[in-house]
Amino acid sequence: MIYLDNNATTRLDPRVLDAMMPFLTDNFANAASTHPFGVSAHEAVKGARQQLADLLRCETHELVFTSGATEAINLAIKGIAESYQHKGKHIVTVQTEHKAVLDVCQYLEKRGFEVTYLPVQPDGLLDLNDIKAALRPDTILVSVMWANNETGVIQPIEQIAQRAHEAGALFMTDATQAVGKLPIDVDALGIDLLTFSAHKFYGPKGIGGLFVRQRRSRAGLPNKVKLEALLHGGGHERGLRSGTLNVPGIVGMGMAAELAPVADAKETRRLASLRDQLETALLAIPGTRVNGSRDHRLYNTTNIYFENCDSDALIMGLEGMAVSNGSACTAASIDPSHVLLAMGLNETEAFSCLRFSLGRFNTEADVTTTVKAIKEAVESLRALV
Repeated sequence: MIYLDNNATTRLDPRVLDAMMPFLTDNFANAASTHPFGVSAHEAVKGARQQLADLLRCETHELVFTSGATEAINLAIKGIAESYQHKGKHIVTVQTEHKAVLDVCQYLEKRGFEVTYLPVQPDGLLDLNDIKAALRPDTILVSVMWANNETGVIQPIEQIAQRAHEAGALFMTDATQAVGKLPIDVDALGIDLLTFSAHKFYGPKGIGGLFVRQRRSRAGLPNKVKLEALLHGGGHERGLRSGTLNVPGIVGMGMAAELAPVADAKETRRLASLRDQLETALLAIPGTRVNGSRDHRLYNTTNIYFENCDSDALIMGLEGMAVSNGSACTAASIDPSHVLLAMGLNETEAFSCLRFSLGRFNTEADVTTTVKAIKEAVESLRALV
């Protein structure tokens, strides 16, 4: 199989599996136990926490392990809403956010909070003036996805964070697609809360985390972000996420962080080159165009519109290949992509797009084979029109 759906999930790196295996077999103790076996597991968790802190340029005590980014997003937004509602009940986010963010915001609206959903420009980027105009004295949180999962578009989060802080609001970013791919310094960028999932950067599924600022940054950001917990029952993770720690998953995520592509400039250049080869060849097909900014996006992602081609039909015609027509988290939905609609595409156009997201294990041969298969599939579908 040629796998070009790495924004949905990545293959587990064999080195990550090797790091996890001892904690799935012999070293199976609970990291909260005080006997030597438990202490050993605790030390492994401690090491992984440091590996992730090094990747994000944060302190180890600012990381909370969760089951993934969706849980982390719920903990962050609901936790902020509960802790800061004395200041206000206004939240600012973006129409192109992941459903995990949008659904939580809609949940809070039913409980008396007001949410402003900012539009994006046709290239998927926010207009910074819109953010400034949306901020109010009662705004408690601005939540903006760093890199979009469908288009790869990268938002200027440093400037967005600055505007949020000037208005007295906290800034959160869903960095699920950015962690491991982009260099991160939470202090320099002005991030108060950041969410991520291991399986997006060659780690295991079922484990992720949340960065929660606990100290003043160089930019003079709030000294400590306060959150109310979602899960209670034992006080794990400084009381913010009770439950027995997933030691194998945490160890795997730590190793994945250490091996992250962002640390390998040669690998990021290779992926960018493969993406560009794929994109150039596909754009040679008449009636195609790229969705989203080509100057501000992830190096591994392209989202392409194919005129008069239903994306589901295209995918069915690609035997032995994995590509996507949107977010895997909304695959059960029959609605068109809310991201593409927000960028100005109509429903027919939104149903005629494919996302290609490359990863560590892709080769130039994958690109060549994919281009040939896509061209043949497009020709077949258009012949039926």
